[in-house]
Amino acid sequence: MARAPSSPLGRAVASVRIGTAGWSIPKEHAAPFPAAGSHLERYGAVLNAVEINSSFYRPHRPATYERWAASVPEDFRFAVKMPKAITHERRLKDVGDLLDRFLSEVGGLGPKLGPLLVQLPPSLSFQPGVADGFLNGLRSRVEGSIVCEPRHPSWFTPEVEALLDELRIARVAADRAPVPGADEPGGWRGLSYYRLHGSPKIYYSAYNAEYLAVIAGVLARDAAVGVETWCIFDNTAAFAATGDALTTRGLIQTRVEP
Repeated sequence: MARAPSSPLGRAVASVRIGTAGWSIPKEHAAPFPAAGSHLERYGAVLNAVEINSSFYRPHRPATYERWAASVPEDFRFAVKMPKAITHERRLKDVGDLLDRFLSEVGGLGPKLGPLLVQLPPSLSFQPGVADGFLNGLRSRVEGSIVCEPRHPSWFTPEVEALLDELRIARVAADRAPVPGADEPGGWRGLSYYRLHGSPKIYYSAYNAEYLAVIAGVLARDAAVGVETWCIFDNTAAFAATGDALTTRGLIQTRVEP
């Protein structure tokens, strides 16, 4: 087991948040987790972050978020994916009521709420007056971290990057990248948020050892310069995410051993 880091640099790297989309614990990766407790309690005893994706499909009561928050350690954080009703159905238009409802629900996480994730459909272009209005409205309601995962080429321009930076919204670094450069963090650079969907088969494939070693180095690099750094594995369809998260966590721990 890695010892506690003894330097500011080591502490920064140790603060990297690594987790998966959802907190299932597949049998083949169960050994590092405690045997007793709920899935979330067991998960939170080993990993320090998770991305809630179920919120994309259906609302959860504030009491549900409160129960989840009570199930994990004090230093654990939840990222929460914004509902598809906002991003995919209304496509960012006239969503003030839906935003207010969502934010009142996730408030149940209290101080354990991490970034809000805005994942956009590949067909949704950056429409001036709509997209910027939505982002400004979101930021006016939210003091904490926001990350955006656009997938249409029109979002990858200097003008959009400047807007995201101004609003303190980080652009997700996604694998696989929907457009060139989308695999690098963008927008506001006070936060790095890597979403790794699996390769070569998206959502299914595990990453090879070489890729995970590179990712661990990138995460350590970002954290070492004071950037809040997250890495979420979304290759959950064949249960690869948990193994990849554990491996990456181990590589990060190795880097901070005195």
